[in-house]
Amino acid sequence: MSKYARWLVTAAATLALTAAVTATQSGIASAESNGGVRVMPLGDSITEGTQVPGGYRTGLWQRTAAGGYRVDLVGTQFNGPSALGDHDHEGHPGWRIDQIDANISGWLQTTTPRTVLLHIGTNDVLQNYNLSGAPSRLSGLLDRITAAAPSADVFVATIIPLSNTGQENAARTFNAAIPGIVQSKVNAGRRVHLVDMHSALTTADLIDGIHPTATGYDKMAATWYTALRSVPGSIGTSTGTTSSALVSVASGRCLDVPGSNTANGTQPIIWDCSGRPNQQWTVSGQSIQSLGKCLDVPTGATAGSKVQMWTCSGAANQRWSLNTNGTVSNPGSGLCLDVSGNATANGTPVLLWSCTAAANQRWTRV
Repeated sequence: MSKYARWLVTAAATLALTAAVTATQSGIASAESNGGVRVMPLGDSITEGTQVPGGYRTGLWQRTAAGGYRVDLVGTQFNGPSALGDHDHEGHPGWRIDQIDANISGWLQTTTPRTVLLHIGTNDVLQNYNLSGAPSRLSGLLDRITAAAPSADVFVATIIPLSNTGQENAARTFNAAIPGIVQSKVNAGRRVHLVDMHSALTTADLIDGIHPTATGYDKMAATWYTALRSVPGSIGTSTGTTSSALVSVASGRCLDVPGSNTANGTQPIIWDCSGRPNQQWTVSGQSIQSLGKCLDVPTGATAGSKVQMWTCSGAANQRWSLNTNGTVSNPGSGLCLDVSGNATANGTPVLLWSCTAAANQRWTRV
C-alpha cells in the first residue's frame, strides 16, 4: 500500500472516530436568529468546515447578505469565524448517510427549516460502507426529509471530488445515481432540486485530498447561492436594493471590509477591487451595508475618528448621504468618508474627516 493510500485509510478512520464521538452529542449548543428565511446546511465535515472554519457557509452567508436576502442559518451545531454572521448548521464530521437519516426527524422538528442544503455521501465512500446501497440510503433520507418538512425546498448536491483515484471512481458512481433519485422525487410532487457540486471543484481545490481549500469552499458557496436564487422563495425575496463597489477616486481601489470580518468595530480599508462580497455595499434608505453590517460613526466622533462596521440599528450615526460631488457624508456628525493621509496603498484605513471634496473623499459606485 502506498504512503498516500495509507494516509487516506487513516483519514477515514479518524473521520469514523469523530462520528462516534459526535453521535453522543445532542441538543442545540447555541442559536442565532435574525428572523429571516430558515436554511439548514446539512451534511458531514464538509458542511461543518473542517480545515477551513465555517467552510462554504461563510461565503454563502456573505452572498445572501450582499444580495439583499435575509437568511437565518439553522441547526443543532454552532461554529465558524467572525466573518460568518450566523454560525448554526447541521454538519457532522465523519457521518454517513445512514447516521444523518437516524437523526434528521428530530433536527427538522427542532429547527423547522424552510430550505435544506444537503451534501452527504463522502464518508460512505471513504469508509467503503456498502457503496452499492448508498443511492438507496440517499433516497430514503430524502423521503424522510420531505415527509417531515413537505413545504421545504431540499437542494441535493453531488459530492465533491476526491484525490484518491479509487475513491473518486466510487464517488462518481454514487453521483451518477443522484439525478435519477432527485427526478423521482420531483415526479412524486416533492420540492427537491439537484445541485451539481462535483463539477464546481477539482482536486486542485482540496487541501488534504478530501476537504476543500478556502477557494474550494468559496466555489461551493457560489454554487449553492446560484441554485438557491433559481428557486423563488427558497431564500425569500431580495429587498430590491442593489449592491455595488465604492471606488476611491484617488486610488482606484475599493472600500473593503478587511478579512470579511463582521465583528462590531471593524474599520474598513481600501484594497484592489475584486468583486468579492466584502467589497459590495448596499445602499438602503440612508444606510450603507456590507456583509449584513452597517457603516457606522462612533459616538462622539471627530475629524480623524475611524469609521466602523456595526450591527444595523437605523440610528443617526448610521445614516449617510451620497452627495453629487462624490463625497459620502454622515449628516449627524458633518464628517465625510476619507482615505487616511491621502494614501493610495492597499490596506490604508478609511476614517472620518471634515468634508473637503478632495480626491481621497470622493467615491464612485461601480
